[in-house]
Amino acid sequence: MTESGGEFDVVVVGAGAAGIAAAKHLVASGLAIKVIEARDRPGGRAHTVPTGLGFAVDLGCEWLHSADINPWTRIARTLGFTIDETAPDWGRRVAWFEGDAAQREWQAAMEAFYARLDRAAGDPVDRPASSCLDPRSRWNALLGAISNWANGAELDKVSARDYGRYEPTYVNWRVIEGYGTLIARHGDGLPVAYGTVVERIDHSGRRIRIVTNRGELTARAAIVTLPTAIIAAERMTFSPPLPDKIAAAAGLPLGNVNKVFLRLDQAGAEELAPQSDRHLVGALDRVKTGSYQIRPHGWPVVSGFFGGELSAELEREGLGGMAAFATSELSGIFGSGIRPHLSPIAASSWGLDAFAHGSYSMALPGHADDRATLAAPVDGRLFFAGEACSIAHFGTAHGAYLTGEAAAVAAIEALKPTAEREAAWRGAPPIPAGT
Repeated sequence: MTESGGEFDVVVVGAGAAGIAAAKHLVASGLAIKVIEARDRPGGRAHTVPTGLGFAVDLGCEWLHSADINPWTRIARTLGFTIDETAPDWGRRVAWFEGDAAQREWQAAMEAFYARLDRAAGDPVDRPASSCLDPRSRWNALLGAISNWANGAELDKVSARDYGRYEPTYVNWRVIEGYGTLIARHGDGLPVAYGTVVERIDHSGRRIRIVTNRGELTARAAIVTLPTAIIAAERMTFSPPLPDKIAAAAGLPLGNVNKVFLRLDQAGAEELAPQSDRHLVGALDRVKTGSYQIRPHGWPVVSGFFGGELSAELEREGLGGMAAFATSELSGIFGSGIRPHLSPIAASSWGLDAFAHGSYSMALPGHADDRATLAAPVDGRLFFAGEACSIAHFGTAHGAYLTGEAAAVAAIEALKPTAEREAAWRGAPPIPAGT
């Protein structure tokens, strides 16, 4: 799209997991659509990059969470991608440091904490998740670190109700070629205008006007899949204004989660061979620590994962700062002799990303119900999707997919009566049911 004048049935704003899912469903229905994407690539916060080592790594989403019900699992197999069904050993991270007795103690403390979270999901008052901690427990730092990785924020900033509503199946797999590559491949052939920033959506008239930095187009309906940070900051505006949407997006800010990838030379890989595809925590006694994958898939790499305030601090230091922190923590685990065997490859910086300003959504205390508010359609013509719109699968690519597909189904259904009337006005046969 390089000029004004395009007219479509539906315009989808954003070519991430939700936008691609919506667009695929709309195209299959026979509607005329256009996808508008500010980046020069598809995938949004799913992004696979090459390493020069014969494999690629995911700077964004990596795990097929709830893989047994995750639609991306089916899509991956259909497209011929390779799925690694090796279960993560997240549950053994404490045992590696302190043995099986400590592991059992940690397991009991963790299960008790999440049981309190589940109960808090039904409380009349939406409290901070930190209120579910046992003040006597020695495991609170590790629970806080997990919140940083899972939510991108510390427990006192996270809604207990929202955290408790998340519904995993605990089946977690990976895509060898990259989750970002998978999502991008699923979008092949879609009519996407890249490098196009939506500045305003005017829904005041009979047709919706989408104003971009490269011109205008109109549609009978629009599906918005932008990250909450972009909506809350009103980087894209609505006319007439939609204050409830802006407020809901502000109540669901994007947490800060980042990764760093370190190359492990041959000598280092041989030294850590018994720990291939192992997961370790940098430290058990502090919240500001990293989670590490040691030689994922057997690759000569260590992947570091950081969240919350620590992640925000490190991303401002760039690849060098992240690599230095990770190397320091890994030296504390394996000894200083590991240092010369590690060198930085790549790192993410989602909090500084112009089109995201964060990684995935978390609900502030008192704002768990903002997900339903954000997802609600407006006037049967303006629809919303994305991981932040999912109550049970937020923060995931499959949550984004499911909301994108649901928005497309709703848009198709909403457009049917109008399409039939317009067909009658033109003297054309009515649109068949089910299209």
